Amino acid sequence: MSKLTKKQKAQAGKVDRERLYEVSEAIGLVKSLVSTKFDETVEVALNLGVDPRHADQMVRGVVNLPKSTGKDVRVAVFARGAKAEEATAAGAEVVGAEDLMESIQGGTIDFDRVIATPDMMGLVGRLGKVLGPKGLMPNPKLGTVTMNVTQAVTDAKSGQVEFRVEKAGIVHAGIGKASFPAADLRANFDAFLDAIVKAKPAGAKGKFVQKVSLSSTMGPGIKIDTTEMAGV
Repeated sequence: MSKLTKKQKAQAGKVDRERLYEVSEAIGLVKSLVSTKFDETVEVALNLGVDPRHADQMVRGVVNLPKSTGKDVRVAVFARGAKAEEATAAGAEVVGAEDLMESIQGGTIDFDRVIATPDMMGLVGRLGKVLGPKGLMPNPKLGTVTMNVTQAVTDAKSGQVEFRVEKAGIVHAGIGKASFPAADLRANFDAFLDAIVKAKPAGAKGKFVQKVSLSSTMGPGIKIDTTEMAGV
């Protein structure tokens, strides 16, 4: 583990590690602790009462954050003909078929989201070992395998966040930038938490959302009080 800088130590000293903060207070604290020159991402992490090794305890989905993420999302689309033209018109950075597959096989992955029309999944399936581990494999349940290419590209670029629980039962996502107004970060936080609660799997037993914390890219984690949250 890397040593904390003097600045990071000073930041950490402003956070009471034992205390559970109300959401709006935590957001204000996260914003106040940012001291880097770049616009840090505000991240939320949730510890869920699930074991994702069991299929009936998997938590996965997408949520459209109402105030966007502030991130410039690069989109690749597998499509041909009119659908390829549609993808380009919608703002996709990379559009192709066999040529795109070969480019990815060659190690070029300069995008954050992959969308495909259903007829392209035979091609895309060959890239499972490359795209799968990176969480980039198109999936009908996530809306990334679709004929509605324009909507999928627009959603990806306007604040749609994919989430998936990791082995330790943790889900995390960026919910905006530190420069966002506190009210916008709160709206995004509420939307993300609501999506997680709605994605509660049938196999989940006991308390579903066990811990919630907020942080900025370089800042300390701030624990959130979940007692006032509906459905948690």
